[in-house]
Amino acid sequence: MATLTNAPALRRKARRERLRTLGFLSPWLVGFTVFFGYPLVATVYFSFMHYNQIEAPTFVGLRNWRYVLEQMPLFGPALWNTLWLVVVMVTLRVVFGLGIGLLVTKVKSGVGFFRTAFYLPYLAPPVAATVAFVFLLNPGTGPVNDILGSIGIHAPNWFNDPTWAKPSLVLLSLWGIGDLMVIFMAALLDVPKEQYEAADLDGAGAFHKFRYVTWPSITPIVMFAVVTGVVQTMQYYTQALVAGKLASGVSVGPGSVIQPGYPDHSTLTVPQLVYSLGFQNFNTGAACVLSLVLFAIAMAVTTLLMRRRAGLLSADD
Repeated sequence: MATLTNAPALRRKARRERLRTLGFLSPWLVGFTVFFGYPLVATVYFSFMHYNQIEAPTFVGLRNWRYVLEQMPLFGPALWNTLWLVVVMVTLRVVFGLGIGLLVTKVKSGVGFFRTAFYLPYLAPPVAATVAFVFLLNPGTGPVNDILGSIGIHAPNWFNDPTWAKPSLVLLSLWGIGDLMVIFMAALLDVPKEQYEAADLDGAGAFHKFRYVTWPSITPIVMFAVVTGVVQTMQYYTQALVAGKLASGVSVGPGSVIQPGYPDHSTLTVPQLVYSLGFQNFNTGAACVLSLVLFAIAMAVTTLLMRRRAGLLSADD
């Protein structure tokens, strides 16, 4: 009888707890719905529509999907460039960031100077950094080729050469490696010194200390750097677009429309193609299809990396 008498009070208490929990979650729920859920649903909806942002959308079924996957000539090069940048740029950024973090943590004096010197380039705005890099690597007027030529090295055409355009973008990303350097420095300084002392007593060398002491401690941070790097690089847009426009020598003015990807579509990425289709050619349906393809690839790669069998995390992490 006491249990039956207290049942309404228990239900009211449980209801208050649920409402309190929803109240605390409401900022995240509203943000997720407005900035992710609704745009994703709208993108799926418009991918089956013919919509030029002026007239009302009309249903066309799978026509946009067939156009993007079977008939669009630039989809293959844009997807290849994006995946190339994901593999090469993310790998080198993680390796260089970890390497510089290791070097800075081993410096005995002047740590503040080196840390600041490596971090400052990351603070440069992407457009300004790209403009400076294109100027430095300009084959005609840039100082880099002059220096290489003075020591007998035949310098490439960098952003003007389809073979060297993407590696030039990778060099630009490595120049601004300060964000990963700081993250890896924090992880390296957090490794217990007692483990290094025990390794010294066992006669371990530098390689074995890194392999058996440092690496197991920083693998979660490496996973974080890889996953966030993949997501960011799948959205790579500003640097590639600005570099291509500047290297082409085409003046950009009000109302001008410049096709991205110079030279020979070697710097064309999927986000650039999405912008070109959606906001320059007003083909919103095809742009939504490209966005969904990019989203699916990013989710698949991220899921693959997050699996334990990817090898970055041990079973205990």
